[in-house]
Amino acid sequence: MFLFLLCLTLFQVYYSLWRKLLQLFWWLVVAYTMLVLVAVYTFQFQDFPAYWRNLTGLTDEQLGDLGLEQFSVSELFSSILIPGFFLLACILQLHYFHRPFMRLTDLERRPLPGARAPHWARRQDAVSGTPLLQQEEEEAPRDEGLGTAGPSQASQAPEASKWGLVAERLLDLAAGFSDVLARVQMFTQRLLELHVVKLVALYAVWVALKEVSVMNFLLVALWAFALPYPRFRPTASCLSTVWTCVIIVCKMLYQLKVVNPHEYSSNCTEPFPNSTNLQKTEVHDSLLYRGPIDPANWFGVRKGFPNLGYIQNHLQILLLLVFEAMVYRRQEHHRRWHQLGPLPAQAVCADGTRQQLDRDLPSCLKYFVNFFFYKFGLEICFLMAVTVIGQRMNFMVILHGCWLVAILTRRRRVAIARLWPNYCLFLALFLLYQYLLCLGVPPALCIDYPWRWSRAVPMNSALIQWLYLPDFFRAPNSTNLISDFLLLLCASQQWQVFLAERTEEWQHMAGINTDHLEPLRGEPNPVPNFIHCRSYLDMLKVAVFRYLFWLVLVVVFVTGATRISVFGLGYLLACFYLLLFGTSLLQKDTHSRLVLWDCLILYNVTVIISKNMLSLLSCVFVEQMQSSFCWVIQLFSLVCTVKGYHDPKEMLGRDQDCLLPVEEAGVLWDSICFLFLLLQRRVFLSRYFLHVRAELQATALQASRGFALYNAANLKTIELHRRAEEKSLAQLKRQMERIRAKQEKHRQGRAGRSRLQDSPGPGQEPGPGSPGGSSPPQRQWWRPWLDHATVIHSGDYFLFESDSEEEEEAQPEDLRSSEQSAFQMAYQAWVTSAQTVLRQQRQEQTRQLPTGGGPGQEAAPAEGLQDQMAGRRHVVQRVLSAVQFLWVLGQALVDGLTRWLLTFTRHHSAISDVLRAERYLLTQELLRGGEVRRDVLDQLYISEVEATLPGHLEARDALSTASSGLGAEEPLSSATEDTSSPQSTGYHTRSSGSEDTVVEPGTSLLGSRELATGGRAQTRTASELLLARRLHVPELEAAEQFAARQGRALRLLRAGYQCLAAHSELLCYFVIVLNHMVTASAASLVLPVLVFLWAMLSIPRPSKRFWMTAIVFTEVTVVTKYLFQFGFFPWNSHAVLQRHENKPYFPPRILGLEKRDGYVRGDLAQLMALFFHRSQLLCYGLWDHEDDPLSKEHDRGSRKKGAEEELAPLGPQEEPGVARTEGDIQLEVRDGPPEPQDKRRISLRFRRSRRESTEPRGQAAVDAEDQEEDEAEAAAASRRRKQRSRPRERVREAGAQLRSCCLSLAQGVYRPLRRFFQDILHTKYRAATDVYALMFLADVVDFIIIIFGFWAFGKHSAATDITSSLSDDQVPEAFLVMLLVQFSTMVIDRALYLRKTVLGKLAFQVVLVLAIHVWMFFVLPAVTERMFNQNAVAQLWYFVKCVYFALSAYQIRCGYPTRILGNFLTKKYNHLNLFLFQGFRLVPFLVELRAVMDWVWTDTTLSLSSWMCVEDIYANIFIIKCSRETEKRYPQPKGQKKKKVVKYGMGGLIILFLVAIIWFPLLFMSLVRSVVGVVNQPIDVTVTLKLGGYEPLFTMSAQQPSIVPFTAQAYEELSRQFDRDPLAMQFISQYSPEDIVTAHIEGSSGALWRISPPSRAQMKRELHNGTADITLRLTWNFQRDLAKGGTVEYTNEKHTLDLAPNSTARRQLASLLEGTSDHSVVIPHLFPKYIRAPNGPEANPVKQLQPKEEADYLSVRVQLRRERVGSGAAGFLEWWVIELQDCRARCNLLPMVIFSDKVSPPSLGFLAGYGIMGLYVSIVLVIGKFVRGFFSEISHSIMFEELPCVDRILKLCQDIFLVRETQELELEEELYAKLIFLYRSPETMIKWTREKE
Repeated sequence: MFLFLLCLTLFQVYYSLWRKLLQLFWWLVVAYTMLVLVAVYTFQFQDFPAYWRNLTGLTDEQLGDLGLEQFSVSELFSSILIPGFFLLACILQLHYFHRPFMRLTDLERRPLPGARAPHWARRQDAVSGTPLLQQEEEEAPRDEGLGTAGPSQASQAPEASKWGLVAERLLDLAAGFSDVLARVQMFTQRLLELHVVKLVALYAVWVALKEVSVMNFLLVALWAFALPYPRFRPTASCLSTVWTCVIIVCKMLYQLKVVNPHEYSSNCTEPFPNSTNLQKTEVHDSLLYRGPIDPANWFGVRKGFPNLGYIQNHLQILLLLVFEAMVYRRQEHHRRWHQLGPLPAQAVCADGTRQQLDRDLPSCLKYFVNFFFYKFGLEICFLMAVTVIGQRMNFMVILHGCWLVAILTRRRRVAIARLWPNYCLFLALFLLYQYLLCLGVPPALCIDYPWRWSRAVPMNSALIQWLYLPDFFRAPNSTNLISDFLLLLCASQQWQVFLAERTEEWQHMAGINTDHLEPLRGEPNPVPNFIHCRSYLDMLKVAVFRYLFWLVLVVVFVTGATRISVFGLGYLLACFYLLLFGTSLLQKDTHSRLVLWDCLILYNVTVIISKNMLSLLSCVFVEQMQSSFCWVIQLFSLVCTVKGYHDPKEMLGRDQDCLLPVEEAGVLWDSICFLFLLLQRRVFLSRYFLHVRAELQATALQASRGFALYNAANLKTIELHRRAEEKSLAQLKRQMERIRAKQEKHRQGRAGRSRLQDSPGPGQEPGPGSPGGSSPPQRQWWRPWLDHATVIHSGDYFLFESDSEEEEEAQPEDLRSSEQSAFQMAYQAWVTSAQTVLRQQRQEQTRQLPTGGGPGQEAAPAEGLQDQMAGRRHVVQRVLSAVQFLWVLGQALVDGLTRWLLTFTRHHSAISDVLRAERYLLTQELLRGGEVRRDVLDQLYISEVEATLPGHLEARDALSTASSGLGAEEPLSSATEDTSSPQSTGYHTRSSGSEDTVVEPGTSLLGSRELATGGRAQTRTASELLLARRLHVPELEAAEQFAARQGRALRLLRAGYQCLAAHSELLCYFVIVLNHMVTASAASLVLPVLVFLWAMLSIPRPSKRFWMTAIVFTEVTVVTKYLFQFGFFPWNSHAVLQRHENKPYFPPRILGLEKRDGYVRGDLAQLMALFFHRSQLLCYGLWDHEDDPLSKEHDRGSRKKGAEEELAPLGPQEEPGVARTEGDIQLEVRDGPPEPQDKRRISLRFRRSRRESTEPRGQAAVDAEDQEEDEAEAAAASRRRKQRSRPRERVREAGAQLRSCCLSLAQGVYRPLRRFFQDILHTKYRAATDVYALMFLADVVDFIIIIFGFWAFGKHSAATDITSSLSDDQVPEAFLVMLLVQFSTMVIDRALYLRKTVLGKLAFQVVLVLAIHVWMFFVLPAVTERMFNQNAVAQLWYFVKCVYFALSAYQIRCGYPTRILGNFLTKKYNHLNLFLFQGFRLVPFLVELRAVMDWVWTDTTLSLSSWMCVEDIYANIFIIKCSRETEKRYPQPKGQKKKKVVKYGMGGLIILFLVAIIWFPLLFMSLVRSVVGVVNQPIDVTVTLKLGGYEPLFTMSAQQPSIVPFTAQAYEELSRQFDRDPLAMQFISQYSPEDIVTAHIEGSSGALWRISPPSRAQMKRELHNGTADITLRLTWNFQRDLAKGGTVEYTNEKHTLDLAPNSTARRQLASLLEGTSDHSVVIPHLFPKYIRAPNGPEANPVKQLQPKEEADYLSVRVQLRRERVGSGAAGFLEWWVIELQDCRARCNLLPMVIFSDKVSPPSLGFLAGYGIMGLYVSIVLVIGKFVRGFFSEISHSIMFEELPCVDRILKLCQDIFLVRETQELELEEELYAKLIFLYRSPETMIKWTREKE
């Protein structure tokens, strides 16, 4: 070992000398090993031990320490084997490997000039000479381009070339793998070169802390000063190596047997009780008094340890030190060999520099691998300091806290750098000081510490431990100092960073660490703009620099909310303040941001230090605090989190009212909060954040820009709707006019009139009256046929003659081919093959083959056939094709889902694109430091003059309908969906912020809150602005290209996020409702009611005031809840909480102030949702609805100049879909121009608006303002009168003033409410929509919940179910009330919908919202005595009702549709709508009820039967239309047979169904008996014996103890008994052992024989002298448990035996009655042993087991027993006894073996009760009749079901609905007549249902 240590020491200390002496070292090792082997071996000779003792004078023990001792043969072999192999290895090394090793380790060796690194050789082609692998890569694209090349061409190449290509590919892969390994090796070696010294220092100190001693103190001292002073590190390594070798040698020498510690150990005497403050239990555990003390232990050596285990730690230190030297010398050798120099700035990756940081994500990763500590070292040091405090929590770390505060208060990096060397020196000295405290004084001195000298010293063990003082009872925990050393390590490295960041090399490689971020005016930002995400690195930057702030606030919130203390309240208040004003904070300069943020960091550090100091109370004096100062524990959340003091869980049961908050203590969350606060501070100090600040400032300038775009889009949508309705109605009127004209001609021709001049023109209505006008329904002289019945039946062929003209006028449909969906792709693969689909996909991608119909489609089956034939030959190819097709199908599914999500955000995407482009220009202006002017956006769009040019206008109109961003401007059906915009859920209203402004070009807006664009730009929609853009921004285009290049998964996630962001207010509503469902308190009730009655009804959308109200209310609620969580409140005591547990009317629980776990989770989610929504509103420019006050002041003059122009009536040249608003100007988009009266009102409003606010106001607002002016004049007059009045009237005037003040306050509340509801009822701009279908669906779901969960709405109804209640003809009141109320609301809602009464719907909504919330949260808990949040059914019902409330509010806000056309499920023609519609028709009475209600509340001329006829026709046509659309969407190739899978799948299932129905009764009854049958054994067996008609002789019952089930052994015995009888065995095999029981019937009668004396005498006479037979009847009766199954409870049967006259049995029975004999009477063959108990009422003996029937019955002996109990004849008790005749034991027990049939379980009892025939009659025949209806009489319906094209009929039905809604009732009659005639005329039906050309 000494030679080994010497070698390692020389290698570490003196490398050149080590190389020179290495050969000598090996020779010395060889010689020494030989000497040892010879000595050990010769010592085994007999006389050699004596020779050694005489020669050396040593004892045997001392010789043993030298290694000389005698062994057995096996021990000798093992002790010599290892040294022998070691000797052999040394000799081999010396002779064969020494010289190569010396050459390899020569640092001065250089490579030869011509030597090169080996490379992978590639095999070349013999002809061309190029590598084969390169040829293959070049030919691969050509092969892919051909696509259809067969395998024959590839087979022509020789096999050798293929294997050569394989070899080349393997060589290339091996070369690549080798390169990767080389890079990993270089990277690892570079990391080790930089950080191996830190590993050595860390492990050396860890070993020293694990073994506290004097010798290890030197290691700690060396590395404590080597870390902060790097020049000392090589010396420290060398000294550590030498000293570690010394320690190892000392430890090994101390293990020799010659060393005996008992000779010099110290024994300390125990002190007297008064001379120490140790407890009696602590004295014996003290190091001084528990045994002898070895003085060497204090120095670091101990006795009695195994050598290897004892020196293992120091040996590892030595190996680490040698490894460190190896790493350094290997790197030196590598650089000299490759002639390289070390990378500058201690970099690991050569290309990870500051210049390449922003290139891509790998470059960023490399940069942070190089310089992570350089950039974030200071924060890591701060975090380590906090970690040290949190881990130790004692007196010593208070100094760390003071240093932390001192450093943080410096704030500036330069000031911290000046203080840092002192901090590092303090850490080094403080570490050594604490190590000395752990070491203490030598215990061998037997001197205790002063704080243990007397009981008068008020220090216990816990206090000593907290003060970190040395103690012999409980020594300080030395391992905790490893955190101090880590802090010293980080601080030392940060000192080097402070020195390095001043050098030019580091500044060039890693960048500049500075606090000065504000660039000079006009100086560009050196870092690139990442806001628009042109790469994945930009996305990461956006997440960090823009959204980390809000994550930090969430962490601050959680830090405060999870710990109930005063400190947590400070966190909450700081979080709420920053949440409210965080956006404005982020827009300030760096200094302003850092001042507030540093205050928060200092508060966080102060809390950590305060908790550390309060640990004195929680760890040392916890018992006193818990008994006397519990409020302090609860106020500061005091719990000791450091192990070693006491176990907090053991103290939980001491005082239930003063529980220690174990889960709420510690500084873990404070440390996490500190980490995030430091990260955000570094974000603030980054130049990247300047881009974020500019972006936020530009967003603030666009606070209401999105609102103007939104209103413009809504106006255009309304106009498109109006045009479409007018066009459809005008077209219908023209068609009916032509029909009327032809009808008139037809009638005149038939009447034979000759005067043609009286007939009207072909385009005019006959008779006076306007064309198309609705005339009163009275008979007129020129139209005598004008009555309802005549019109209804007046259909004829001429009604269909104008349809061809109408089709010519109709515009052709857009035949754009849509992209193939995943389902269509799967269907195509189903009908053809996967290879065909893949080939078509490949062709579509390459665009080489034409698409469409023609020969390609006809060849598809042939190609599929070829693919099938090839697939049979190549199974692997088919499997690969299937896998590839599944991959393509999955990609198509993801693409389809992405497109579907993007359809919900088209409108907001367009707005976002416009705002992004405008924000980019504003950001550039802000970054330049100049003033933002109003004309900055003029360069972005084409001017109004250019936009009105004919060519550009046509192009814009053509593109505006094809743009992807026209969500809110698409006509008809799509427009109604898209106007329910993601951000506003479809708020449609007047334009309140988009007024035309005339602004001078040079006007500045710097400091304004919003930048309003001027002129025409505000009246154009977002899609029009996108089309009118003339400035293309490269950054935005690059961002769009990057978004298009992203993977499918990322695009899907992005689409989902956009959909969520666009519908963020729905997310807020959902979270608010969910929080209320979970909390169910009065505090959480406020927001849901406000949501349903304010937010969702707001026009045009919820205002900023609502969202701020919700935010502030949530924050106040959280703070209030937090304050009431403290345990010192009386209602939070343990007794009170236990008494009111699960009681709904506990006052704190009602108010939401109850102390409970997770009290704030829902509020946190609610706050996150609200602030997320606020950020989205700011992003979309929808946060502020009002204009900027600064712009109002500036635009006042321009409005005066442009007033006359703006008030001019709209001319025909203006766009009808654009509303131009100025002040209060509002123009309703309706039919026809505005009235003159409206014009005068508009001019009046404009004149008033010039001196008032520019917000839009209605007539109610104008009247209110007039009233306010009158009140102001009256108040002024009263003040004048008051000045002239006498003093005695001043009191009256004061009362009047107070009354007027109260009146004004009341009006201040009343007028906003009045204006709010007037805006709802009289809004001008409303895009009507129809969501009644969804409201009805929500009501139906609630209806079902009430039916199936009615038990949740009653007090005691939870014990039963609705079926049992109804079966008893009882209707629960709660169920009835809820059912009737729900049904009534559905009927009322339908009536309001049909009458289109918005006012009624509004009143209904208000009443229903308030009533439901009062009922669910106040009345229902009292009724059910269950809290709402514990009633799952009520929660589900309430959630569905909230969905209904949301839909209802949306309906009120948008208004009812002007046209209610058909069923709500018939809007789209797909499988889903078809299945839902068929299910809707299957519900009993639902179709009829809906039709009758529609007929009652809809104005129509049709009778109820005619109405039902139209509804039925429309339903059938819809079903046919869905079928035709399915055939078009999933076509089947011509001439292709049905697949076997379809045949056997569909047909096989039908066959199985029919066969199962036919044989269902037999199978069912068999399964009931065998498989699912339930064993139901008898629970009572009663046997009765009667003689004639007299009193029963014997009655006995066997209960459960006497009814013994059969065991398996008894079953085997029974089987062996009847083994030779096949019939018996067949019967037995039908039963299992559990079906058989044995009833042991007691032989003595259970009842006395109570016969009257006359009957007794009569019996005697009949037995003696009777001439007729007397019947002896044995009856048995079984009782079953019906609860287990079955239908019959009692089963019985009897066996009779006739006693002939003068028979022996009769005479003996008579003797028994007379008392002359007491012998028993033998009755032969009376008792049957085996009985079968079937399901029926008869239990017959088993004939199979008793084949001879009565002859096999058992014979019994009957005897009458008497017992005297008194005197006289009445003193006898009599009873009968029956015994078996030929028995050997237990003759008094009558065994009866009962075979019980299985019964049907109770769940199947309703079917099993019918029996087989009943099932056939009741089920099979009914189902057969139903099935026959599907397969019969199909031919009768062919005419009306096999219609090729039903579009015209569908259009006709919709026209009937349309004219009905527009009150054209005459047209309704005529169209109905046309429909009826169409179904009467097959020829017309055939013509009308042909496919369109």
